[in-house]
Amino acid sequence: MEKAKDSKELAEKAYSLGWEYQKTYRGCSQTALAALQDTLGLRNDDIFKAATGLSGGGGISIDGSCGAYAAAILFMSSIVGRERHDFEDAPRVRFQSFELARKLHDRFISEYGTIICRDIHRKLVGRGYYLGDPDEMKKFDDLGGHETVAPGVVANAARWTVEILAEKGLLPK
Repeated sequence: MEKAKDSKELAEKAYSLGWEYQKTYRGCSQTALAALQDTLGLRNDDIFKAATGLSGGGGISIDGSCGAYAAAILFMSSIVGRERHDFEDAPRVRFQSFELARKLHDRFISEYGTIICRDIHRKLVGRGYYLGDPDEMKKFDDLGGHETVAPGVVANAARWTVEILAEKGLLPK
């Protein structure tokens, strides 16, 4: 029972940090990743830096995978994933990572109907806003894009990731 309580508290902490970091710093991929790293004590500055370009569907283009979604998969794969020194992956570790990613995918589909940044915008604020254009960014912001919309998506991604890791017994001790 205590373990379940601890994982629920960690999931809520990830949600809270995800919301706070996205609202404060922006950049869905890095804010989701930072929330997960800080919640679970698994900071990795190289992965954090590498996640920079994933935000806003990749390069704030909005036509790719949600940055928070992509970063959450990156985080889970850093815990259980194929390693370079075992590229052959005879034990097929990568398939454990694929299973985790599918679980997150299913949560996104259930909540948003998609994993695509633009389509998440459509569901939450009526249309996609091309974030690379300052006028479009302002319109998105005027609708609460960086006050409530993106923070909510990042927070959900962080919480769901902790829940998925807990379900699989993969939370760090």
